[in-house]
Amino acid sequence: MPSLSPAVAEVRRAVRAVLADRAGERVIVALSGGADSLALAAATAHEASKADVTVTTVTVDHGLQEGSARVAEQAAHQARALGLDARVVSATVERNHPDGPEAAAREARYGELERVAGELAATAILLGHTRDDQAETVLLGLARGSGAGSLMGMAPISGLRVRPLLDVSRETTRAACAAEGLEAWSDPHNTDQAYARVRVRTAVLPVLEAELGPGIAEALARTAEQLREDHEAFQEMIDETIEDIVEPAEAGIAISVSALAANPAALRNRIIRYVVASEFHVSLTRTQTREVARLATDWCGQGPIDLPGCAARREAGKIVIAARA
Repeated sequence: MPSLSPAVAEVRRAVRAVLADRAGERVIVALSGGADSLALAAATAHEASKADVTVTTVTVDHGLQEGSARVAEQAAHQARALGLDARVVSATVERNHPDGPEAAAREARYGELERVAGELAATAILLGHTRDDQAETVLLGLARGSGAGSLMGMAPISGLRVRPLLDVSRETTRAACAAEGLEAWSDPHNTDQAYARVRVRTAVLPVLEAELGPGIAEALARTAEQLREDHEAFQEMIDETIEDIVEPAEAGIAISVSALAANPAALRNRIIRYVVASEFHVSLTRTQTREVARLATDWCGQGPIDLPGCAARREAGKIVIAARA
């Protein structure tokens, strides 16, 4: 018997880990027809029967490119050839999305995937993001100065969304498709320099590899994983702390000044951002967060601080953050 391709084996191992303990469940594979999602679908088809898991692939036709319907049907055809139930759905993409066309397409795609998951009572949506995608996400977050939240990259599990291939390279998924005789589609958008992610992929990462040596993508992915571990630890500390130092206030919340000041700056700032986001559903910049923190650590009688949708002031040993009238 011919030996199993190492690339195929690697992708299957990654999928096997996420299908464990899902016996009797149904999962969805988000299938674009590209190498990453196609390798994921093939590995899931192989592992699902042993795990007693039912699989449906869902290909979302955004209708943004000529021939997109044909590409979607070809992806579904390959999924059916693998023995999988396959569906093609159409998505309506908002043309004037405030965050641009990439965000619009992603939002529409996830909306359709979650809608089908609800219809089928699926317990997970498997996404084909690889280690290279993770590295690109970390670099984009670093360039935007978005803080540790974005540098954590994409979570392996986020609600229904599961990313089995975050430790697998894009080169491996391509090799797996070639070994299994699968015809992967090349999305023209993946070479369009108008997109920041494409510029990172085709220009920034290759330069970093050339100047600093190989392994940049792996290092960035490791950084994301380490930051995610730190975030989880901080979140546990925040959850324990806010029960003792935060209380309801009129039109908002109040935080004990002495307790907040007693915490290290990293935890103090996270508490402020977390309680504001939870109460008012807005995000604070680092500058705004530090100004609120100064009400506890460096108070010289300064007045209220305007924040998105709310304001913070010091009053009777508390920082009161309340909605603006």
